[in-house]
Amino acid sequence: MMDWPDQRAIKLFGIELPIIQAPMAGNTTPEMVIAVCEAGGLGSLACAQYDLRQASDALTAVQAGTKGPYNVNFFCHTPPLPDPDAMRRWRAVLAPYYLALGLDPEAALTGGGRTPFDADFCALVEEFRPEIVSFHFGLPPEPLMHRVKAAGAKIIASATTVAEARFLEAHGCDAVIAMGLEAGGHRGNFLSDDMARQVGLFALLPQVVDAVNVPVIAAGGIADARGIVAAFALGASAVQIGTAYLFTPEAKVPAVHRAALSAAADDATALTNVFTGRPARGIVNRLMREVGPMSADAPEFPLAGAAIAPLRATTEGSGDFVNLWSGQAAVLAKEMPAGALTRELARKAIEIMEGKHFFL
Repeated sequence: MMDWPDQRAIKLFGIELPIIQAPMAGNTTPEMVIAVCEAGGLGSLACAQYDLRQASDALTAVQAGTKGPYNVNFFCHTPPLPDPDAMRRWRAVLAPYYLALGLDPEAALTGGGRTPFDADFCALVEEFRPEIVSFHFGLPPEPLMHRVKAAGAKIIASATTVAEARFLEAHGCDAVIAMGLEAGGHRGNFLSDDMARQVGLFALLPQVVDAVNVPVIAAGGIADARGIVAAFALGASAVQIGTAYLFTPEAKVPAVHRAALSAAADDATALTNVFTGRPARGIVNRLMREVGPMSADAPEFPLAGAAIAPLRATTEGSGDFVNLWSGQAAVLAKEMPAGALTRELARKAIEIMEGKHFFL
């Protein structure tokens, strides 16, 4: 088999294939991570979906299931201070839905939170010593970064602009994820909140490659071998793929979400903040159409989600109030096991590079 044109990420992470399964909080399972690692790629465990005990259990399962390197991902947001006025405005926006469903719009709210990387999660990293630790929404404080490095982990993080990529390199990242506007789920932006100026992957990737010296991982709108080849042609050392892995049996995806993914067209998604308070790409549904998709009334991340939770629970199965995260290339994905998907993507990408196929 032909060598990959850029070997830096493969050598940095100790993997066989330059394919990283994106850490999708709420959808990723230890079984998915294990399957990708065993296939030669880099599986990623999304710890933002767990509390400390759950994260420990998941890491134990991953270490029992694979001897290959794996990635552990954390959010790095700053928890917002309570803002009763913002929550009051948000509850007023959602009140008609509560009343229509027979719910009390003034009922106490719980949940909707996401725990950022902290000293407790850092201690977990020190205990399990994963080969790679990745961060979303910037980086943790320097003392925690130092502890992660001291535990032997390579550090990677998402950048949505060239300025963010330079920041990540300057603050100790071993590789940078160039996250194009096409990507599903939460945007990784941390130096700017202006979604109107976010950049698509084909424009962002070569600029990030030119701006930093560390390996660059391409993410956003890559769901088949053609996207992988294009990313390498633009200077990527690896690709990070998310939405395609939502079609695998190892993914934890509700039936309504799977159905929406299977029916998604190229223009099915939009950026929205109505589910969590932070911009994320998902398939347009009722709540996004009627309230947003971007609402100035949504409280800061992750507070907005608490008021959505009762609506989602009451209408389970409809998809009206469910965050249907997806990138823009869902239509290119195929249903198959995560390990088989990893191997097939790599095989077909190499075949294209060798000139055996021009179209798939």
